[in-house]
Amino acid sequence: MSDFSEEFTRPASEDEQGEAAVLAGTGMHYPWLQKLVETVVIGGKRKKDFAVTTSTCLGFIQAALLKHQWQEAAEYMHSYFQTLEDSDTYKKQAAPEIIWKLGSEILFYHPKSNVETFNTFADRMKNIGVLNYLKISLQHALYLVHHGMLEDANRNLTQAETWRYGEKSSSQETLINLVQAYKGLLDYYAWSEKKMELSKLDKNDYSYGAATRNVLSLSCKTSASLCALLKTPGVWDPFVKSYVEMLEFRGDHEEARKVLTNYAYDDKFPSNPNAHIYLYNFLKREKAPRAKLLSVLKILYQIVPSHKLMLEFHTLLRKSENEEHHKLGLEVLFGVLDFAGCTKNVTAWKYLAKYLKQILMQNHRAWVQEEWNSRKNWWPVFHFSYFWAKSDWKEDTALACEKAFVAGMLLGKGCRYFRYISKQDHQMLRKKIKRMKKSVKKYSIVKPGH
Repeated sequence: MSDFSEEFTRPASEDEQGEAAVLAGTGMHYPWLQKLVETVVIGGKRKKDFAVTTSTCLGFIQAALLKHQWQEAAEYMHSYFQTLEDSDTYKKQAAPEIIWKLGSEILFYHPKSNVETFNTFADRMKNIGVLNYLKISLQHALYLVHHGMLEDANRNLTQAETWRYGEKSSSQETLINLVQAYKGLLDYYAWSEKKMELSKLDKNDYSYGAATRNVLSLSCKTSASLCALLKTPGVWDPFVKSYVEMLEFRGDHEEARKVLTNYAYDDKFPSNPNAHIYLYNFLKREKAPRAKLLSVLKILYQIVPSHKLMLEFHTLLRKSENEEHHKLGLEVLFGVLDFAGCTKNVTAWKYLAKYLKQILMQNHRAWVQEEWNSRKNWWPVFHFSYFWAKSDWKEDTALACEKAFVAGMLLGKGCRYFRYISKQDHQMLRKKIKRMKKSVKKYSIVKPGH
């Protein structure tokens, strides 16, 4: 093991704490550090004050971390281990978790750190901070996964899975379920690989049946690891997706639907847009009725009105026979384009341009006016300025034409955006611009002379 590992992962001895200089495995000397850590200046006199000096050292570590000074942070950390001897019971109990969180961050980025160093530190912290054993084991496993050491991570989680300390509390049970679920994710990864191998086999091949049984068996085993966690309130997106995929593979579509419905609608789970997205995609695969799809997307619209699925929501609303749905379809398009991240979405502008013309042809001017009244004070600058006209035409002529059509409909032919685009001479778009001018003249909600 490297000198760095040994120095970083062990608390300083009493002899070392009394030395005038601090020497770590990096070979860096800080003659002033130990004195500063051991003493503070109060009224010109040096006075030992353990609580203040450890707090000062912690401040140095935090400052070094903020500046990404990993080597300096490691030096300070070496001295901070003495907080484990704090006479304050509360601070002494909190110290292992603080040391683990700071130390693991340093070791993740330190140029001289490696997997062996991290493993040694993690193992020692599990013994020192026994109450944090499960949390440390879980984070240790994720570190190993990050480095592609899946077998080691699985072994680490297997050990943690059977760990118990004192009476089993609800928080401990949740952590155990989480450990089991992450172990399930690793099993899911192995299952996915076997599933991919199975897809490459000929169904008439003699080995296909055995391979199928193997995949199904692994699916049942993995599902059991994931299932317990999904009964606990929380945001469990990767676990839900994995579990549902395996349920669908086994043909248990009813259970998959139940899991996704509970995840989206059960009040014990926090509001989560992804829950509704997963449910919608599942129902879509199942070819569910349009009404069911609309009900799911309507809730997603209320949570994230700018989501890319809103264009699909608009399409479903437009195909509905319900007039209220047609009106909502217009609201959805305006809602999408209220967000800066969607201003260059040519599909959204194309849909709005087409739908505005359709609605105005059907004499629903009041619908358009209702949406426009709340936006007329800021959309012209946000979307339809002269600057945006030049910029959009230069970057994407198709986008510029769709926006110009909408601008003309909402602001009339006098709109600077519309005027700039309509004057451009573009061979491919000449007919489109001509049609745009004609439609704006006929259907614009701005009356002549205004």
